[in-house]
Parts: sequence; C-alpha cells; structure tokens
Amino acid sequence: MTVPMKTGHVKKLSRRGVLQGMGAVTGLALVAPVVSRKVIADAHGGEALKSSVYLMIDHEGTVHIDIHRVEMGQGSRTGLPQIIADELDADWSRINFLPAYGDKKFGDQNTDGSTSIRNFFTAFQQAGASARAMLVRAAATRWGVAASDVDVKNHKIINTVTGRSADFADFVEAASKLPVPAPESLVFKAKNMRQYIGRPVRNIYMNDIITGSSLFGQDVMRDNMLFAVAARPPVVGGKITKFNKEAAMAVDGVVDVVELPVLAFPALFKPLGGVAVLATNTWAAMRGREALEAEFDAGENAGYNTTEFEAELWKSIDGKDNNFLIRGDVDAALAGADKTYQADYFVPHQHHAPMEPPAATAEWDGDDLKMWVCCQDPQSVQATVAAFVGKEPEEIYVEATMLGGAFGRKSKPDFAVEAALLARHAGRPVKMVWDRTDDVRHGYYHTIAAQRVNAAVAGGAVTAWKHKAAYPSIGGTFNPATTGPGGFEIGLGLTDIPFEIDNLQINSGDAKAHVRIGWVRSVANIQQAFALGSMVDEIAQGEGRKTDDLWMELIGSDRDVNPADDGAEYGNYGASLDTHPINTARMKATLKKVVEMSGYGKDMPRGRGIGISVHRSFTTYVASAVEVEVSDDGELRVPRAWMAVDCGLAVNPDRVRAQMEGAVIFSMSIAKHGEITAENGAIVQANYDTYPVCRIDEAPHVEVAIMDVDAPPGGVGEPGVPPVAAALANAIYAASGKRIRRLPIADQLTV
Repeated sequence: MTVPMKTGHVKKLSRRGVLQGMGAVTGLALVAPVVSRKVIADAHGGEALKSSVYLMIDHEGTVHIDIHRVEMGQGSRTGLPQIIADELDADWSRINFLPAYGDKKFGDQNTDGSTSIRNFFTAFQQAGASARAMLVRAAATRWGVAASDVDVKNHKIINTVTGRSADFADFVEAASKLPVPAPESLVFKAKNMRQYIGRPVRNIYMNDIITGSSLFGQDVMRDNMLFAVAARPPVVGGKITKFNKEAAMAVDGVVDVVELPVLAFPALFKPLGGVAVLATNTWAAMRGREALEAEFDAGENAGYNTTEFEAELWKSIDGKDNNFLIRGDVDAALAGADKTYQADYFVPHQHHAPMEPPAATAEWDGDDLKMWVCCQDPQSVQATVAAFVGKEPEEIYVEATMLGGAFGRKSKPDFAVEAALLARHAGRPVKMVWDRTDDVRHGYYHTIAAQRVNAAVAGGAVTAWKHKAAYPSIGGTFNPATTGPGGFEIGLGLTDIPFEIDNLQINSGDAKAHVRIGWVRSVANIQQAFALGSMVDEIAQGEGRKTDDLWMELIGSDRDVNPADDGAEYGNYGASLDTHPINTARMKATLKKVVEMSGYGKDMPRGRGIGISVHRSFTTYVASAVEVEVSDDGELRVPRAWMAVDCGLAVNPDRVRAQMEGAVIFSMSIAKHGEITAENGAIVQANYDTYPVCRIDEAPHVEVAIMDVDAPPGGVGEPGVPPVAAALANAIYAASGKRIRRLPIADQLTV
C-alpha cells in the first residue's frame, strides 16, 4: 500500500522491499504499529499531539491512525479513518494507517457482529474533532484571535480574519500541551460539510488486493521457520490412539512429530488434539501427515448422524415448548380461524468456507511470544493462547494479518494455540497451516435447524403467528449442558418480529450439540429469516394477495417495536433501543424501495419469477428481490437481484454496496448448495467439490440502493444475508410453482 513517509511526499514500498529493508516479516501495513511508533518516539520526543488512543499527529503534520479492527474485505480499516479524517479535516494522502496489535486499551477488537462502524463511530468522531479543536485553540492563542476566527481545511489552519494559513505541523507542539477537550464540548461537522463520511473512499488496501501483494496469514514468513500441519480427530472429543512417527520422520524435510493436547470439554476455542508434523516446507509436512496413518478413538460424539438428528429435531418440534414471547392467545386464534397455514422449514449445518483457510505463525524469543494470525480478534488470540502457555494475555504480542474471508470462523483461534505450543516445543518459529479439508472437516459449524410456523387467517387478515425453532445452540460450545437455542439466538429475527397482530408466540425445542457450533455470517438470522420470509409469501399466495401488500399489513403502523412489551428478553445486537430502535417505517421503506427497483408484481414470462423478502438484523434493514428462471427440466438461473439497505449513516457507500453484493453470493451459496453432514460423528464434506459455493457463472447482476436516512450507523457486514434465501425460494415458487422449504435447494427442482 502507499503510506505517507513525510509531509507532501509518499513512497511506494514493495512487500519484498519491506522484508529486506526492515527485517520484517509482514507487509508495511502490519509492521507500522511497531516501527512507526519507535520512529515517532525517537524523532519527536513527546511533541506529538494525541487526542485519543486511536489518533496521533506528529511534528511533521502526519496523521497516524491506529485502526484496531481487522480487515477481511469489508472495509473497516478504510471506514474508521474516514470518520477521523472528516472531523479533523485532514488530507487523506497524509494519513499513516496503523493496523493495531492486540491490546485491551483499544477497546473491543472483535471484528464480528457487524460492529466496527456501529460501535466506534462516536469514538473516532470524537478523536478527530478533539484534535481539530486542540489545533484551533493553539492557533488562536498564537495569532491572538478567537477560536471562532480559526478554520481548518484539508490539513491547513486558517485565520479567517487575516486570511493567513499554516500547516498542521506548525501547531502540533503547542497543541500537544493542551488538555483533550471534554466530549460534550465538541462540535461535529454538519452533514453537508463532510468530505469523507458518506463518500465512496477507495479501500486503503485496494492496490495490494488487485496486484496480489496483500499479506495474509498464509503469507507470513520468519527466518528458520518450520511449517506444521496436523492430523486431528475426525469426531469432536475424539483422541488419537495410534500413529507411525517413524514413517513420518522418514519423509524428507520432516523435522518432528508432536502430539497436541487432548480436547477437554467445553470445546471453547481449544485445539481439537491429534498429532502435528513439523517440516521445513508445507509439502513435506503434508506428506509426513499422510505417512502417520493416524487412528483415533471417536469418543462421545461417535453416534452423531445428521440424517437421524434431523428426525430428533422434528420430534423436538412436536414436543414441549420453551416460551420466549407470548402475545394474546395464539392457540385460540388458530382454533377459531377461517383458514390456517402450517409449514416446516429445515436448514442443515453450514460452514464459513473462507477462501483462505486458517493460519497462524508463532515465534518465541526467550519467554517473549509474538504471533501473526489471520484472526478477527487479536485479544481473543491473546486470551486463548495465554491459558495454554502460562502467560498473561497482555504478555503476548499479536498482529492480525489481512483475512482472505472469515465470516466468523477466524474469531475462534484454536489454530493459533497450536502454533504457539509447537513453536515453544521446536524452539523455532512455526507456522500452523490448515488446508481446505482441515477447515471444512474441523470447523465451527452453523447449527442444523428445524422450524414450524402456524398462522391463522380470519376475515382476510392474519390474526395469529406461532413460530417454533429447534436447533443446537452456540452456547453448547461453551457449556456442553446447553440444550436448544438461547434467547440471544431467538432474538435474531424471531422475538423481534415486527408484526402488528393480536396473537404472536415464539417457542423453541430442545436440541444438543454434537459438533462445535459457531456463529456464521448473520448467525441464527440465516434460518429464521428463511422461514419467516417464506411463510409470509406462502400465506400471500394462498390468499391470492401480493406478498409486499401482506408484509405491509403485517408490519402495520409506523412505530418503534419493543419485544419487552410482550415479555421477551431482547439484546438488540448489543445496542440500545433508544439509539437503534426497531422502526417499522424504515423497514417498510426498504421493502417499498426494492419493489420499485425490481418491478415485483409485474407479469413475467413462463418459467420466470421474482421473489421478495425483508429483514432487520444488526440494527439494519434490508429488503431483497431476486429474479429466477426455472427451465422445464429444473435448471435454475438467477440473472438479477436487488437490495435496498437502510443502515443509517453509510460512512462508505462503496463498501456498503460491496457488502450487499457479497451477501447475495454468500446467501445464494447457502441456499443453492451449502450442506454439512456428519456420519458416525465425522464431517463428510472435504473441499469445494463437496461443499460448493457459487461460481462466477452463477452470480447475478446485483443492484443496490442505499436509503438516505438520518440515523446512527448500523451494521453492514451481515444484514444483507438473511432476506436473500427467502426471496430466492419465493422467486422459484413464482416461476415454477415448486415451494422450497428446506435448504439447500440442490436437486429439488429436478425431482
């Protein structure tokens, strides 16, 4: 990437040049937190202006921004600096972007839950505005004018009385001696004065991404480094019983064979156990693993078969109800209805399937441990590794490399623990490498879910909705005694259903986890939005109505919804309902917009159809429309999709559009192809041939509309996923009359 080296000049450095010139093992963007701080400290002797843990301006006027969140293509490391740069009125070309190492002083670093902009907009806004105010005050004092007579424009301090101007650099030393203003004293820019916020600023890594010079976890190199792969138990909780160390050591390049610690429940983010092969290159390590001919005892989950488990889920649906929300008397309304609808929906285990499998490099220097990890949360790496190596988390230095996709997988640092243990054993740096099969067969999986929805219609209106879900909880990964979804999962699209009807009931059934359950992009919204959006369409079709009209009727009047009014405990994605309400007017507006964009409701030729759905998640509203073509022999094509998104303030519209486009592909992959199955406790799928994702020839043209709404920023990375699968299934019904109630679609259209 291009990084300013001194005022008014930039210097381009290749990755190889950085490695040779600095003795570093990561790209400039990654070593900057260490090297730049030392350079600044040596050269400027405390003269730097520090308005926040995220912002410093050196005596040359260069702005250094610590970006504490991780980059996986979503653009957080561009969007967060945009906020500071706008409030500071900085010259973008004079910003040094410093991806932060793991440190609790930065606050939450877990780049998950669509929270980077949503949770840190105010902190970065305050950082920029504070530095601006300090520079203005220093200039006003020197010039003998009121602060109101001083302006800031593009890295210049301007005396509006005399017209004189000067660079930031001229006032850094004086400003550094001033107290940081209290947050309540700050005045932020008006919307019409912003030059970065709300504009499509190019991703700071774009050149590296385009040229292939980005540094990912798999790219990290250290002197004298070994490469490790592992043979892990195919069943969670299994143990290795036999392996041929001599045969593995006979492979040219293999240096050692090391047993990994046996997994003890709860699984948490612990390694799965097994045995690792260390070698001078990855190919030798992989060949050594093959030579091990490792054998395992499967343990307590040996009997897990997903086909049989699905039957158990449906028994749970028929069994006792665990109530999460009750409004009115649903059973009475169903009994007295003119017409009732019932539908069952099923979603199998899903996998994150990032293009880059996990990788972590560890290096011990005496008792000091440094790590380079393709992780979503360097603090989680610190905490997880610390428990295995007898250190305090803050004693471990962790840099998060760029991520070649993540979707939640890389917030679980089991692979980093393996690297740290092996490096300590070897006395040399070790890179733990997972191949695609390791990732698919030893992951944290989206849960397998069964749902039943019952609805009542009386007098032409829906009068009752009863929704029951049964699936193993993410909580089972942290507490094996957990059975069935928790309130935090049911709150992802069910207890917050914004229906203005008299009778509403949300229940769950029991289910126990037999694999490691983990959050996948949009989490429980995946299955719950699929069932919700599909059922609305089913009722509309059954009643001879347009689906958008029924949605509008169900959502009802313009208002803010609070699930607590119906007795539900609701987390609202960690946000206050005062700041991020469940607002029905905004939800309806996105639906209206996507209908307008797609032309939903117009006459379509035989074999073609458009489906729609709408969903709120991560405090953002997204409506989706999908057009399909279904041939007589069941071939499915998806030529177009439309997305209308209300994420409040869109800091970088270009990244918002990209996230919506990517969400369409991600959700289509789940809907069309994605299915993880287990036999005798072991995962069957191994690579993209058995766990496909959408290829380029399947990708539709996607049109995105970003709603212009005066509201705080909402999430963006995940909210585009939930409504797409339902819209796709509804489009298939419109085109073919075939109702899809279970994912993946696979060959259902040809049967």
